[in-house]
Amino acid sequence: MAPRILCVAEKPAIAKSVAQHLGGGTVNVRSIAGNQYVKNYEFDFSFGPPWGNCAVTMTSVIGHLNGLDFDQQYRKWQSCRPGQLFDAPVVETVDPDKRAIAENITQQARYARALFIWTDCDREGEHIGAEVRQAALKGNSRLEVKRARFSNTERAHILGAAHNPINLDDRQVNAVAARIELDLRLGASFTRFQTLTLQTMGGDLAERIISYGSCQFPTLGFVVDRYFRVKNFVPEKFWSIKIIHRRDDIDVTFLWRRYHLFDRMAVVIFFERCISARTAKVSKLQKKPTSKWRPLPLTTVELQKLGSMFLRIDSQRVMKIAEDLYTKGWISYPRTETDQFDKGIDLKKLIEKQVQDRAWGPYAQGLLNGAFQQPRGGRNNDQAHPPIHPVNYVTLASLGEDERRVYEFVVRRFLACCSEDAKGESTTVEIDYGDETFHTGGLIVLQRNYLDVYPYDRWESSQQLPVFTMGEVFEPTEANITDGETSPPGYLTEPELISLMDANGIGTDATMAEHIAKIKEREYVMTQAHSGRGGAAPVATRARGGGGASRGGRGGRGGAATGGGNSMLEFIPTTLGTALIEGYDNVGLDTSLGKPFLRKEMEIKMKEICAGTKSRNDFVHETLEQYREVFVRTQQQVEVLKAVSTLLQSLAILQPNGGCRPVESIVSAGRHDTPFA
Repeated sequence: MAPRILCVAEKPAIAKSVAQHLGGGTVNVRSIAGNQYVKNYEFDFSFGPPWGNCAVTMTSVIGHLNGLDFDQQYRKWQSCRPGQLFDAPVVETVDPDKRAIAENITQQARYARALFIWTDCDREGEHIGAEVRQAALKGNSRLEVKRARFSNTERAHILGAAHNPINLDDRQVNAVAARIELDLRLGASFTRFQTLTLQTMGGDLAERIISYGSCQFPTLGFVVDRYFRVKNFVPEKFWSIKIIHRRDDIDVTFLWRRYHLFDRMAVVIFFERCISARTAKVSKLQKKPTSKWRPLPLTTVELQKLGSMFLRIDSQRVMKIAEDLYTKGWISYPRTETDQFDKGIDLKKLIEKQVQDRAWGPYAQGLLNGAFQQPRGGRNNDQAHPPIHPVNYVTLASLGEDERRVYEFVVRRFLACCSEDAKGESTTVEIDYGDETFHTGGLIVLQRNYLDVYPYDRWESSQQLPVFTMGEVFEPTEANITDGETSPPGYLTEPELISLMDANGIGTDATMAEHIAKIKEREYVMTQAHSGRGGAAPVATRARGGGGASRGGRGGRGGAATGGGNSMLEFIPTTLGTALIEGYDNVGLDTSLGKPFLRKEMEIKMKEICAGTKSRNDFVHETLEQYREVFVRTQQQVEVLKAVSTLLQSLAILQPNGGCRPVESIVSAGRHDTPFA
């Protein structure tokens, strides 16, 4: 009798896809008791040595099987002081709605020789795999446990994963287990503390749960920080000199090498020296080839940022669509930090599948006809998944509207990666006018190359410059003093927020979109149409820091970005969100909960667990002690948080329906008597 192998995937759709590939079309499907979505697929497959020909049962879970919670005596809000939750006993149990799924795995394991885990190949997937292992070992303690390593559901890739299983990585399992415990303890203790503290003030906060998350608050902090940079911005007047020379019916503008100065009299003196000289001399004339580099292979963070920026789809929706496309077998696994293709991947074979498309098919054929270039390699490789790329062709007409746009973006990005850089010629002309130097430049695009398939980048020829010769002297047509003033940065857009989270280690590429969605759901932030400048948004609660020394200054321009739907959106903190960050900033902590440093350190330590240089217990203990210090200090300064509640109620910020308004028009007499002044 052939040995039986139990295979368990992370999602029902992946189980079905893998079963179809391994079963070769001969698959029996059985429903399980207690869950309408999970099925058992039965078929035969030859795994090769040491298992050989096997009878296979393929089933799935639906995400995590287990949940972590406190002992029953600590679960009610008034059962203990919030600070006790740092040390209260915790228990891991099967979630009630997942019991039928876990029991199915336990039962099927009784008849199996080995367990093959087919969860997603990332830290979270590894932990889910450990939960599957736990359920299976209940039914058969002698099971040999392996996991399949795969990054897409293309048939050849799945067959390769089945023939080359690896061991479950318990270091990653421990890292996730530690993070789950910390999220529970920290989230519950701070949420209970700030909620119970503010609810005692009555009014609109009496029924509101004011939640805390170690990723949510730094994410909110970024939004609040940018808000105050905009509101505290003090524009400064500047002056510059601009030279125009008309030649061959072309007006050529020369820009001042000093750009601009904030001293008008100094500019006037420099300008008068230029006028006194009367003539300008060409001091530099340079023509050289230039290129616009093709994009790097696509990572999760870039997909979220560019999906928001170019596709007008928010990051959470982009990831949901990408996961659906992956589950259906159209693209590779969409959660990856890798921006370099392994030399062993046959990229031309992937390009060949795209030749049949009407829009980009001819371009793909051109790559196969000799224009193909090996993609550039970035600096990141998570050693788990390749960059996001198409694995199969699907007609756009068979996809939903948003699916079409995401799939098309992934394909065009991949084809652009396999193309030549765009080529051009740049011209630079510098002139000496008096004691000052001015410059102009021009660009001619000679070969568009990857730009022909990747419309998300722009690189266009400028107006062609007339002929200048080295050393020639001419009298400029016009010379003028111009003025202007510095502009505030824009409010924070989603691509900017994702970039800040990525740079500061807040969440992972797989969870950033969830944290952003959470602060919107909690009504700590709201969105508004992107105005391109900060001035169109609501008025700040106050001129923070006496003129914005910490969150003001000259600043720069905010980058363009979008949110959901078809409009460009930017984040504005609600008054509740602003007050919470203000409150913790004013508690007097060395490291405020609104800053990214504590959470960033957590992410670093989780990577140390994965590398085997730190134990799970040490990580949990060290982190709890860091946050315990913050918690105790906050308790000692509880009047600061209570003052937040008083402020909110006195200004009627909370609406009757429990919602929150953006910060607006609340600079009033007596406002600066509060602790947030």
